Amino acid sequence: MKKIFSTLIMGVLIFIGYEILTESESILKSVDFSLNVFKNNIFPSLFPFFVLSNLLIKYGLPEFMGNLFKGVMNKLFRIKGITAFIFFMSIISGNPSNAKYTRELYLEKKINKYEAIKILCFTCFSNPLFILGTVSILFLNNKEVGILILACHYFGNIIVGLGMRNYHPSKKEFDKISFNKAIEAMHKKRISNQEGFGEIITNSLINSINTLLLILGVITSCLVLTTIIDNNLNLNSVFQSVLNGFIEMTQGLKYISLEAIPLKLKCVLTVMILSFGGLSVHMQIMSILSDTDIKYLPFLCARVCHAIISALMMFVFFDYFIAL
Repeated sequence: MKKIFSTLIMGVLIFIGYEILTESESILKSVDFSLNVFKNNIFPSLFPFFVLSNLLIKYGLPEFMGNLFKGVMNKLFRIKGITAFIFFMSIISGNPSNAKYTRELYLEKKINKYEAIKILCFTCFSNPLFILGTVSILFLNNKEVGILILACHYFGNIIVGLGMRNYHPSKKEFDKISFNKAIEAMHKKRISNQEGFGEIITNSLINSINTLLLILGVITSCLVLTTIIDNNLNLNSVFQSVLNGFIEMTQGLKYISLEAIPLKLKCVLTVMILSFGGLSVHMQIMSILSDTDIKYLPFLCARVCHAIISALMMFVFFDYFIAL
């Protein structure tokens, strides 16, 4: 069985190599598209947050937020308050930053394996600027739709978190919420840090750039894969666009917006793909977490649930909020 599997992998790789050589023009276009997406969207939106988040972690913001938001995180999601840092930073910066923040806190032993899996599952947010700018204005040409997509996508994720509240619940943190204690916890973290500011900022820059290059490589690989599939499968254009979206999100969303289908269906498919994340996002997150024992399967199940919940919310609320 293992030999058959190895032979199958080799056959697929040889076929991909053949397609790259024979369909070089379309492959080069997909690589160029991935570079433009990286240059215009991913790098500008993620790089500042990656560097900033490394600095904030080193100087104790997770401890500060953990003390202030432990009541909310404990009651709603039954998880440690320190995960509030991952939750709020992920909303601002978008995926796959949640994996990077989770990895940092896990490696520092601030959260255990189950807490890492749990917070990872309901913090896979798409960047709000991407939804409100690129998706709603550039792709769908409708601002109102962008706000509803954002709401369905974000509340769908919160519902996933509420559904997972009994998955290995953390022990309750009984200390009273105190701003002074939050400041004290942040101060203790800062003075316990053995690295100088120059070393911290250098390591933050190197780690951020390495992570972003990894993201670029994954996106490019997935776009090449979608190009090969498009060149060899004669599918209905809508199915082909959806398939592309479930492999590489940005390209698929662009193609869906160009389809001659009702706006409501476009929005349902868009929020479904945004919430699932696409194979590209999944591979980025798996790569970032590759040096940990954080399991992938619960994350995959959460993304399927998130896609279904957010799509149903869009289907139900579209006619109430969008003027046709």
